[in-house]
Amino acid sequence: MNNGSIDAARAEAFAGRLIELYNGGGLALMISIGHRTGLFDVMDGMTSATSYEIARRAGLSERYVREWLGAMTVGKIVECDPNGPRYSLPREHSAFLTRDSSPNNMAVFAQYIPLLGQVEDKIVARFRSGEGLPYSEYNRFHEVMAEDSGQTVVSALLDSILPLVPQLPEALSRGIDVLDIGCGAGRALNLMAKHFPKSRFYGFDISEEAIKVGWYESRRAGLFNVYFETKDLTDFEPNGQKWDLITAFDAVHDQAQPEKVLADIAGALKPGGTFLMQDIAGSAHHYQNIDHPVGPLLYAVSCMHCVPVSLAQGGAGLGAMWGEEKARELLSRAGFKKIETRKLAHDFQNNFYIGMLQ
Repeated sequence: MNNGSIDAARAEAFAGRLIELYNGGGLALMISIGHRTGLFDVMDGMTSATSYEIARRAGLSERYVREWLGAMTVGKIVECDPNGPRYSLPREHSAFLTRDSSPNNMAVFAQYIPLLGQVEDKIVARFRSGEGLPYSEYNRFHEVMAEDSGQTVVSALLDSILPLVPQLPEALSRGIDVLDIGCGAGRALNLMAKHFPKSRFYGFDISEEAIKVGWYESRRAGLFNVYFETKDLTDFEPNGQKWDLITAFDAVHDQAQPEKVLADIAGALKPGGTFLMQDIAGSAHHYQNIDHPVGPLLYAVSCMHCVPVSLAQGGAGLGAMWGEEKARELLSRAGFKKIETRKLAHDFQNNFYIGMLQ
């Protein structure tokens, strides 16, 4: 125990910051509920309304909606007119909280807080045992990831991400073979398949549930140039099949053996082929991430999801914050001779790595 004197002003400021953090945590839970119940979307379509009118429009229980409005009011997310009382969602706030505001709907990301809270007891036990926690323990994880990906990847895919690779859109228009590893529900893959009908698209993911969604959506859209397969990438072997382009959107750091997966990707590229990898932007060194805009949230997701799911597969537990230094090191070990790190002006959260064998 440190018995030395303390800076009282610094201590008081820290205590105040803790209170601010706990209020923020509570609001994050309420924002997640507002998103999942559609309350923000309902309020966006109303000028000013009582809790009864809002609950009726949303088809929800008035008592719960009234309490939620209390949290939104004191959290200064919703404005409250004492006469009624009547509640309204400012346009400046709805621009970041409703489904119509996508890809700027930040309420999507609030869902990670309750999602991770579901496994807190099990993660605490893993801190003692050192064991991992499998994907199956995380309810709604793929659903939330699909929403997240829809905003961070899918919305920017055609206009910003694919053009990062010189001449790639032109090659896709002519017709090439594309593999997306860790494709999830296949939203990126189905979008590319629709936009580039002469190319052939393949998606691998360990989640049978996510692959079923990908298949369903592709067939519903009348796409017959896209194929999905449930596959554990730990056992991913090229088996002679080669692709012109392999993509991995936020998928490599969760792998049990990321170095082997990257080597398998290198082995599955055709001569002159390209690997396009999107992953979390950050450093491998904690102290260099102090000013990261969402550093605490990313480390929390990494600690409570990315590391345990990797360990559960017997993996290294690389984590989401493996950092650019480690990513480039593993890409180099996998055999990529030319590695470029690119960023998008509107996306502070991700790096885009372009790897080529020659």
